[in-house]
Amino acid sequence: MSENTSIERVVGIDLGTTNSLVAYMQGDQPVVIPGVDGSNLVPSIVALDPVDPAAESSRPTVTVGNTARRSLIATPERAIYSVKRLMGRGLEDVREELKLFPFHLAEDLQPGEVLRIRLGELTFTPPEISAYVLRQLKRNAERYFGSPVTKAVITVPAYFNDAQRQATRDAGRMAGLDVLRLVNEPTAAALAYGLDRAKEGIIAVYDFGGGTFDVSILKLNDGIFEVIATNGDTHLGGDDIDNLLSAVAIDEIFNDHGIDLRQQPDAIQAVRKAVIEAKIALSTQPAALLDLELPGGLRYQREIPRPVYEQLIAGVLARTAAPCRQAMADAGITPDQIDEVVLVGGSTRIPAVRTLVDQLFHLSARGKQPHTDLNPDEVVALGAAVQANILAGSSAVTDDLLLLDVTPLSLGIEALGGVVARIIQRNSTIPASATEHFTTGVDGQTNVAIHVVQGERELASDCRSLARFDLKGIPPMPAGLPRIEVKFLIDANGILQVSAREQRSGQQASIEVKPTYGLTDDQVETMILDSFDNAEADFEQRQLIEARLEAETILAAVAKAPENPAWQLLTPDEVGAIESTARALEAAKLGSDLAIIRLCVTALDQTTRRFAELMMDQAVSSAMRGKTMQVAGDQLHSSDTIHAPHQFAPAEFE
Repeated sequence: MSENTSIERVVGIDLGTTNSLVAYMQGDQPVVIPGVDGSNLVPSIVALDPVDPAAESSRPTVTVGNTARRSLIATPERAIYSVKRLMGRGLEDVREELKLFPFHLAEDLQPGEVLRIRLGELTFTPPEISAYVLRQLKRNAERYFGSPVTKAVITVPAYFNDAQRQATRDAGRMAGLDVLRLVNEPTAAALAYGLDRAKEGIIAVYDFGGGTFDVSILKLNDGIFEVIATNGDTHLGGDDIDNLLSAVAIDEIFNDHGIDLRQQPDAIQAVRKAVIEAKIALSTQPAALLDLELPGGLRYQREIPRPVYEQLIAGVLARTAAPCRQAMADAGITPDQIDEVVLVGGSTRIPAVRTLVDQLFHLSARGKQPHTDLNPDEVVALGAAVQANILAGSSAVTDDLLLLDVTPLSLGIEALGGVVARIIQRNSTIPASATEHFTTGVDGQTNVAIHVVQGERELASDCRSLARFDLKGIPPMPAGLPRIEVKFLIDANGILQVSAREQRSGQQASIEVKPTYGLTDDQVETMILDSFDNAEADFEQRQLIEARLEAETILAAVAKAPENPAWQLLTPDEVGAIESTARALEAAKLGSDLAIIRLCVTALDQTTRRFAELMMDQAVSSAMRGKTMQVAGDQLHSSDTIHAPHQFAPAEFE
């Protein structure tokens, strides 16, 4: 039944890999809006109808959902599913994955370019495909309400990187939606469940859907939902189980009948449909039958007992364990400290998944069960509706509800020597803002190249490069004198903005980080583990780089020392000692022995101590000549060089 209202509603959308949903708050409860066919689920499938040569328009009609699903069998080359896996990704990321799908990329696609998928005679980017799904959900909501819908909250996997999040926002704009916020899927699920019980404690959200796996650890306290840790795998879900079972069936058909279905896209889809039906049956039955009609009147039949099925998929399920353990470690908690576990996603209906969850979080040993009160396929959309209602301010039920997400990886700047100066730490709650001050490393530097990186390693070369931009027009000054303020701002959608401003001159520049494509899943998924595995070596390398930089700074100052009048006041022995220790430090910094470099730095500091005292005496005498003590003190302080913790690497000179 539709509701007519003059109030513009904000809907919540779960843009899923396999299915998508749209929901809204009906009074105090979130409700999923059904489609024209009465189903709450809209399959995330887009297809092109064949062109009718007799039609006036030669452009094919685009279909979405169950209508498009039928095209998977009839004309698979004109249909696409699981496009969420391709959002914000590059050509190198998806080469292996495309082998399992009947999709074809545009022939002229170049490395580094946004993906374009060929459907029939047309090509589309993944955001364009997703926009068709979003438009269908938008139409469903407008038909239900009898009024326009232009604002939405859309969910994304917690481990989506910046490029994938930006691609999702782009899809929303293409669909005519003002995307008020992107919210992590596990966070949305926590909202859907926490709305009724307002319970304080710690909750783990285990989200095993069609295309991605996410785990989040949330802390509930006084109406505040705070995500204290997230982890996951952007390339793991029920699709992997479907692909695995399909591959087993296709291999058996080839071995038994000599028929290679891999060369027949329509047959692959028929196999996929059969294994999905068997998978669903095995969640409630002890066995399922795979029954397929093959070319030539042959037939493939196989009964799959649940124990055999669970043995086949054990490797896929096991891949969810490491992210769960890492999330708990990041949150600083043990399984016994988790009060409740929420299961999200259709794949959590698999009994073996629930057994694994029980073992990971020590549930049955503590007399607990994973929480499955809500439909696992719908819970994310229901939570998105709650978040939409919070933003719309439409209900007293959510007035005191606050949601905090976190950024999964640290963000920073490449500083002199290639080391990373972290500005926003990993697992910081968002929205987040942080500022750090830098200076130049070369005299007269007028241009600073700013390199924004993401990751947990100590060197920028081991982290993910997000963006580069230049701060130009800095007045020429001695190295160390410019004071450059770099500000990082992450908005509620996880989109990063970086700005830089030279405080003395007022010159400034900024960028909204829209990362280049080409980040592989392995890079994202192993960044944190790599930081632990290489922590000791990375730290030693960083210490060595910083010691060498300190040595270079001191040696540069010593090289200029003879130009200062105070140098003439030193004895020949003092000059000889300074020159000797400087040569020792010059030799030491070329090596890799940190202890020797530090020893030589200390020695040079000691031999130049009297010279520093003479310089200070002369500066004080000069400042006081003909001035009062107050004026002289003010002048000395105004001429101090501002110390900055990091230096930018030398950039272009103008």
